Amino acid sequence: MSIIFVLVGILLSSTAVEFTGAQSVGVCYGGNGNNLPTKQAVVDLYKSKGIGKIRLYNPDQGILQALKNSNIEVILGVPNDVLKSLTNAQAATNWVNTNVKPYYPSVKIKYIAVGNEIHADSAEASSVLPALQNIQNAISSSNLGQIKVSTAIDTTLIGKSYPPNDGAFSDGSVGYIRPIINFLVRNSSPLLANVYPYFSYVNNQQSIGLDYALFTKAGKNEVGYQNLFDAILDSIYAALEKVGGSNVKIVVSESGWPSEGGTAASAGNAGTYYGNLIKHAKGGTPKRPNGPIETYLFAMFDENQKPGAEIERHFGLFRPDKSPKYQLSFN
Repeated sequence: MSIIFVLVGILLSSTAVEFTGAQSVGVCYGGNGNNLPTKQAVVDLYKSKGIGKIRLYNPDQGILQALKNSNIEVILGVPNDVLKSLTNAQAATNWVNTNVKPYYPSVKIKYIAVGNEIHADSAEASSVLPALQNIQNAISSSNLGQIKVSTAIDTTLIGKSYPPNDGAFSDGSVGYIRPIINFLVRNSSPLLANVYPYFSYVNNQQSIGLDYALFTKAGKNEVGYQNLFDAILDSIYAALEKVGGSNVKIVVSESGWPSEGGTAASAGNAGTYYGNLIKHAKGGTPKRPNGPIETYLFAMFDENQKPGAEIERHFGLFRPDKSPKYQLSFN
C-alpha cells in the first residue's frame, strides 16, 4: 500500500462494480487470511468471473499449480525477504529453476516483480538492482525472454507530484531509483507502481475532494485533470522522464479502496472506486492518452490476518466465502 500526495476536487457517488475492461484489468491475490478458499477454488473464481490477470506476492506452489492452463496472465512476486539471497547469481538461477521453469508456459507468467514497495532507506534497497539483474540473466539464459522483470514501487518515492507535469522522484530516492530505471530501459520492461488515490485523499482532505478521488468529479481542475488516479500516474510518468525513463510504461500493480476501517472507507465508496477504475482503465491519462492502462485491483479477498491498520483487512472484492462484496458484473 502507498501513502502521501497533493492535488484537488470535491463530493461522491455510488455504483455497482462492472468488469468490462477485462483485457486491461486484473486482480491481486493475497493470502493473509485463515478463512480463505482453496487455491483451486480461487483460480476457479477468477475464471468464472472472467478475470484474466492475477498478481501473486510469492511463488506459492499451490496457486501456481492451480493456474496451469488457465490462460490467466500472472505477475509473480519475489518476496522482499529473499531479495538479499538473490544478489547471488546461482541463488537467482535456482529461484527461476524452482518457481518459473516448472510452470511456464502453461502458467502465463508475464512479469516477475522483484520486491514490493522497497524504499531508498530500507535494508533491502541495495539488493534490488543486483537481484533484478540476476533474475533477468536467469530468465534470459533459460530462454524465457518473453517474461519481463521489474520491481513494484509505491508513491512515497515521488517527492513532487503536483502539478503532475512537475512530478519528480524525491532527492532521497533518485540515487536508488535511477539505476533501476536504466535497467528497465535496457530490457524494455515496465515499471510496476502501486497507485492509491485513497491514501492521497485521506492524507490531504483539505486540498483533495472525494469526487476527484472516486472518478466522479464533473469537470477538469485548473491543470486539466478530472481524477486523482490520472494525476498520480502522470506524476510518476513525469518523474520517469526526468531520470531517463521516457519510454518506460507503467503497469499499475495495485489500486484499491477499503470498504471499512477508516476515513471514507465504505462499501459505497469502494464500489464506486472499483467500478469507475475498471471503466477508466480502458482509456489513458492526459500524459499517456493511448490506453488501455494495465491495472491490478487490490484485492480479491479481505485478509483477516493482514498486519497494520484496520483498513488493510478490508480491500477485498469478495468475501472469504466467495460472495461478492459489491454487485460485480465481470465480462
